[in-house]
Amino acid sequence: MAETLQVPRTDAAPVARAPWSAYLPMWVMSAPAMLLFVALVLIPLLMTLALTFYQFDPASGPIAAFQFENYREVLFDSYFHTIFLRTFGISLTVTAICAVVGTFEAYVLSRMGDPWRSLFLLIILSPLLVSIVVRAFGWSMLLSSGGLINQAFGWVGMGPFKMEYTNFAIVVALAHVMLPFMVIPVWTSLQRLDPQTENAALSLMASQATTLRRIVLPQLVPGILSGSLMVFGLSASAFAIPSLLGGRRLKVAATAVYDQFLSSLNWPLGATIAVLLLVANLIVMLTYYRLLDRRYSRSMG
Repeated sequence: MAETLQVPRTDAAPVARAPWSAYLPMWVMSAPAMLLFVALVLIPLLMTLALTFYQFDPASGPIAAFQFENYREVLFDSYFHTIFLRTFGISLTVTAICAVVGTFEAYVLSRMGDPWRSLFLLIILSPLLVSIVVRAFGWSMLLSSGGLINQAFGWVGMGPFKMEYTNFAIVVALAHVMLPFMVIPVWTSLQRLDPQTENAALSLMASQATTLRRIVLPQLVPGILSGSLMVFGLSASAFAIPSLLGGRRLKVAATAVYDQFLSSLNWPLGATIAVLLLVANLIVMLTYYRLLDRRYSRSMG
C-alpha cells in the first residue's frame, strides 16, 4: 500500500500586532528622558550646526548667512590638517596603550582573590576620584625639567630631557586618565568567561600563551571593543590635559575650538571645527566597530 506523502504547509499564520495603545505606557515613561535628551543634546547640536554656516565679521561678530566658507577654511588649510592629524594620532596611541595595558591589568585582576582584588581595583579607579585639572598639574610637575623624573635621570648621569609641552606628555597623562575606561569593560567580559574552557585547553596540552591567544583573548574582544571606543572618543575630545601639558604650541582640536570661541571670538569657525571633530570621531569609531565586530564574529564562528 503506497504511503501518502504529507507536504508541510509553509504559509504561517500572520502574527497579530499589538495596538499602538499597548505601547503608550512605555512612551509616557520614557518621555522625560527623551525631552531631556532633546533639550540638552539634540538642540545644542543643531544650534552648533547652524552656527557653522554663519559669516564672521571682526567688527560685528557672527552674521546670519548660509555659506560654506568655514568648512572650506578648515578642510583645505594645512594648519587645521596638522591639528586634526595630531588629535587622532594622540588618540590612537592612547587607545593602543590602554588596550594592551588595560587588558593585561584586567586579566591579572580577575585572577586575584580578596582583599587584594578590591585594593588593586581601587588603585586602578583612583584617577577617576581626582579632578582632571589636578591630575594634569601633577603630571606637569613630574615631567618638567626640574621634576622628579628628570631628577631620577640626573642621579644616573642622564638628562635632563624635555618632556613637558610635548606629545609624549599628553599621551602619558591621557593614558593614565583613560586606563580605567578600558579595564572595567575587559574585566566585565572576563567575569562572563567560563573558566572550564581555559582548563580544557590546558588539559589538552596547550601552552598558557596559546590558551590566552586562542581561547581567552577572542572572548575579550567585546570588552576591548567597547573600552577602545570610549578611550578613543574621550581622548579625541579631551581639553584640559592637552591645554595644560601641550601648551600653546601643540594644539589639538578641542583647544583650537576653545581659542576660536574665547580668544578670536570667531564662533562660526569654532563651531565648524567642533562639528567636523564630531563627524570624524563618528566615522573612525563606526569603522573600527564594523571591522572588529566582523572579525570577532568570523573568529567565533
